[in-house]
Amino acid sequence: MRTKDLKTQVQDVLENNILPFWINRMTDPDNGGFYGRIDGHDVLHPEADKGAILNARILWSFSAAYRVLGKPEYLETARRAKDYILDHFIDPEYGGVFWSLDYKGRPSDTKKQFYAIGFVIYGLSEYVRATGDLEALDQAIALYECIEQHALDHEHDGYIEACTREWGEIADMRLSELDANYPKSQNTHLHIIEPYTNLYRCLKELQAAQSCSYVPALGAVLPVGITVPPETIARIERSLRHLIRIFTDHILNPQTHHLDLFFEMDWTRGAGHLESYGHDIECSWLMHEAALVLGDKDVLRQVEPIVRMVAQASEKGLRPDGSMIHEANLDTGHVDDDLHWWVQAENVVGWINIYQHFGDNDALDKAIQCWEYIKKQLVDWEHGEWHWSRHPDGTLNLTDDKAGFWKCPYHNSRMCLELIERL
Repeated sequence: MRTKDLKTQVQDVLENNILPFWINRMTDPDNGGFYGRIDGHDVLHPEADKGAILNARILWSFSAAYRVLGKPEYLETARRAKDYILDHFIDPEYGGVFWSLDYKGRPSDTKKQFYAIGFVIYGLSEYVRATGDLEALDQAIALYECIEQHALDHEHDGYIEACTREWGEIADMRLSELDANYPKSQNTHLHIIEPYTNLYRCLKELQAAQSCSYVPALGAVLPVGITVPPETIARIERSLRHLIRIFTDHILNPQTHHLDLFFEMDWTRGAGHLESYGHDIECSWLMHEAALVLGDKDVLRQVEPIVRMVAQASEKGLRPDGSMIHEANLDTGHVDDDLHWWVQAENVVGWINIYQHFGDNDALDKAIQCWEYIKKQLVDWEHGEWHWSRHPDGTLNLTDDKAGFWKCPYHNSRMCLELIERL
């Protein structure tokens, strides 16, 4: 199987396995938006909390699917996600995004996690790319301002993890109970550079349209295209350059070429010597994407050798069957060798990126081999979507969700869409 067959297969899985599951199984007709959870046994939990990350990732996935494939049902689902986020997740008093809502759409956890705000920017900017929607653009830029105002560390550089609802200090900054409690992380920076890249790309596309003047008023409606003020684009460009430098100067471990995971405010590495192979391969292509969208040849010359080094470092997590394990703690010797859905999806995109931009046929082989593993071991061909993971012994993980706070149509749908656009 080479690139033509690979593209055909991933498009089939996207259109007939992933996206219909979310439309048919997760749309909440009674309380609006989308349900919060379907467990690993395919049981719906209609009264589960609704997470900002899940809803933002639904928005991104269906916006991108509509932009690439043009099906009206994808636009309908994207619009549903956009409206629900703007109506319920945006904090009308303090700005930013609530971490979670109850199933009725009332705020449940009101902390401001910058990871989640980043994902809402990611989803909204993709919706703008697909539709030209002004309300989504205004809110994406407003959320960018929130991150810059409240998360940026002017003393030590970088972005902190979280604040209280009112933007005050918060003791527990963790994304989840599985994370270490440190003020800065690779994961949050990765998912700030990702939306900033997409927002900058969106604004450049709007600027290129040169159709009319942008009116920065929430809910404004103009019948034609949008031209964004140059100063807005310039500020986001500076932020994107800054984030690339944070990765090269602080997060990249120059000895191992892996990305360190947790940091003190002054960038001292915390939580021990950890390696996350899925984040390594994901970061390799997202950092490359940021430099490509930025369009600065000098930055690209600096970044591209690092892209290849980080991808090569991630190979430490590869298994002979093409799958990639999750992570390892080098201090304790503990290896988490579960085979997560998201790691496999990023593994495919990362190697396709190396193949596409550097002509590395071995990288294409790695991507195809991992895709074969996904098809055989993770795709739920009977009920739709992908399972969370396989355990090292090959048994299926039915404990973790099929859809939920962290199990979203994002890593796998993005993998498919990246391949459709690239190949």
